[in-house]
Amino acid sequence: MDLVGPTMTRLVGDYILGPRIGSGSFAVVWRSRHRNSGLEVAIKEIDKTQLSSKVRDNLIKEISILSTIHHPNIIQLFEAIQTNDRIYLVLEYCGGGDLSAYIQRYGRVSESVARHFMRQLAAGLQVLQEKNLIHRDLKPQNLLLATTSATPLMKIGDFGFARSLTPLQLADTLCGSPYYMAPEIIQSQKYDAKADLWSVGAILYQLVVGKPPFDGNSQLQLFQNILASTELYFPPTILKELHPDCVDLCRSLLRRDPVRAEVEK
Repeated sequence: MDLVGPTMTRLVGDYILGPRIGSGSFAVVWRSRHRNSGLEVAIKEIDKTQLSSKVRDNLIKEISILSTIHHPNIIQLFEAIQTNDRIYLVLEYCGGGDLSAYIQRYGRVSESVARHFMRQLAAGLQVLQEKNLIHRDLKPQNLLLATTSATPLMKIGDFGFARSLTPLQLADTLCGSPYYMAPEIIQSQKYDAKADLWSVGAILYQLVVGKPPFDGNSQLQLFQNILASTELYFPPTILKELHPDCVDLCRSLLRRDPVRAEVEK
């Protein structure tokens, strides 16, 4: 990274770093722009010295995966810039925040809005399926919105847990986010791409109900509630407003036995 100009502007490659828009345990995200074209981007600055070997391997996989995908419903990686102690991921900028913030702002949404988001999520997942990839961490926080409009373009982001998985292979790594984690992952069973469909069902439920399908006072209790569930519960007042097809889709996706592939499309 270079410092240039009278105000000591931070420069990474050909990109001028602007305000910080996010941060994590080993990364900071900056709203930035290309100094010649003016293209607005998000630059994820990662401190390599803080990474475990496993996290570093996941980062390398994420870069490899994103560099091969170009689709409107998947976040685009423009380039990765490395220094001795930093990696900078130059990513497509999404000015609408993420789906989690959208739900906090609007609350539960209409079925037409939920359908708008689900179609885009399905389109992105179709691309991953064609490339024999599973995401393994689908959640509202990882679904980015291009604008702040009521029905924005949505993009799947954060591929840190993604991996290649052919149709005959199974994965066994415990990963994901508790509210959206499939039962087979919770139980440390082998799993395939259908685990992503459970997450899709949890996201759809949260959109039309306003909260995740399962909760608990602790992660252990949350997992116990997920594993003990035999029929997906809907608040009666909301159930009366939902079309039976929407209810059936939620219940089909959030089935304990992963036959949920039948409703993938």
